[in-house]
Amino acid sequence: MSDAFEKLCDHSREIALLNSIESLLDWDARCKLPEQGSAYRTEQQAYVARLVHQKQTDPRIGDWLADVQGTDLTADPQSDSATIIREAQRNYDKQTKLPAELVEALTRATNDGQHAWVEARRENDFSKFLPYLENVYRLKREQADAIGYESCRYDALLDDYEPGEKTSTVRAALEALRTDLVPLLELIQASGKSPDRSILTREYPVSAQESFGSQAAKAIGFEFDRGRLDVTHHPFCTEAGPDDCRITTRYDLNFFNMAFFGILHEAGHGIYDQGLRKSQYGLGPGHYLSLGIHESQSRMWENQVGRSRPFWDHWYGAAQQQFNSLQDVALDDFYFAINHVEPSLIRVEADELTYNLHIIIRFELEQALIDEQITPADLPEAWNSKYQQYLGIQPPTDADGVMQDVHWSAGLVGYFPTYSLGNLYAAQFYQQADKDLGGLDELFRRGEFLELKRWAGENIHQRGRNVTPAELVQEVTGEPLTHTYLIDHLQSKLSPLYGI
Repeated sequence: MSDAFEKLCDHSREIALLNSIESLLDWDARCKLPEQGSAYRTEQQAYVARLVHQKQTDPRIGDWLADVQGTDLTADPQSDSATIIREAQRNYDKQTKLPAELVEALTRATNDGQHAWVEARRENDFSKFLPYLENVYRLKREQADAIGYESCRYDALLDDYEPGEKTSTVRAALEALRTDLVPLLELIQASGKSPDRSILTREYPVSAQESFGSQAAKAIGFEFDRGRLDVTHHPFCTEAGPDDCRITTRYDLNFFNMAFFGILHEAGHGIYDQGLRKSQYGLGPGHYLSLGIHESQSRMWENQVGRSRPFWDHWYGAAQQQFNSLQDVALDDFYFAINHVEPSLIRVEADELTYNLHIIIRFELEQALIDEQITPADLPEAWNSKYQQYLGIQPPTDADGVMQDVHWSAGLVGYFPTYSLGNLYAAQFYQQADKDLGGLDELFRRGEFLELKRWAGENIHQRGRNVTPAELVQEVTGEPLTHTYLIDHLQSKLSPLYGI
């Protein structure tokens, strides 16, 4: 193996080490940091971001890449060596287009923006958040222009989360999904059937929620000796090293779904991170493939598994033991309640069907903001208008409307569509796993979840970035990505519940 390749790998691992420090600083800022510590934390994060950018744009990377391109190391495009080189080249090309001043400014803007978002949301005061949001979007436009794009500015930002994907392709996929979702939603609304949702808003002690959620996360394969669960304002998962995965949730004494399904969701992300090859940490083969693929793993455990009847055939007795509020509730009633479909205000609490409409709204708005078709000051009105158009409801406050997500304050523009892509991937992967494993329902009824984790590890997690998302879907399922499996999943679950 060439000396240039070894140096390239060592340098990439050093960048990963700095990135892990940056992740830990961010986790602490969102979970543990005292309010008065935010200003100095901004300086810490900006400093590390500057160091990372210096490492990522080191001219020696260009020399090493020139030495290894076109050699035997790149002969097989899906090999580890070719993947390491391809990903290093991709990252180097992108980072060298970004001025160090812009990288540092973005770090400061997004750190300050997240702290401002927490306070503004708590006080329901969008005007307090507006100047920070304006600054973030101004810098994100600068970032997109510096990187460059062929068709639209949004492409440059989407590529950070779905490498190689185009806005036009994602838009077509989401529009096709919406076309099939709306008639199904109309049938459900016309059915006249509705579960007793008050079941889920009884009293559920936080300590019991934490215990029960942790038990379920462990059962599906999240390794607590390599990870931990904490509380935050907006749930997320991050890793600070190959054996240090942090998942978070938030608790509501009077709402079961928020924490429990949030824990399953973030544990799904964590299982993916923990399933990556540790020997390749910091290199392409040890990196998650895309955020859409990452999201497929969290949504699969949350929805295909966690909202399934076989899952609760196994877990409901334990839930009744943990929560007095469920003592008089039949499993059929509980199952219907957790799968209730109804347009709602909050994305992270939305049902499986309408969730995607929440995503389409955000996808359209952030494109309009990046293209300067609307300004951040226009957002509350534009947000409310789209909620009325797509879901037939309007938020009573900005805290439950335009300020409900952390993403824009954190500069995560281009992230939202990966959630719906993840739903599509999840449904298609799950049907293949069900086929390969000879039927998952019976495994779940017996409390056996690790076979699915093993299947996902072998077929998805350990592939890293050795393939593209399109190649992975084709190889695993034998066909290209399609929205039909998600529609089939929703129809097969919801039709019996609503008698449609």
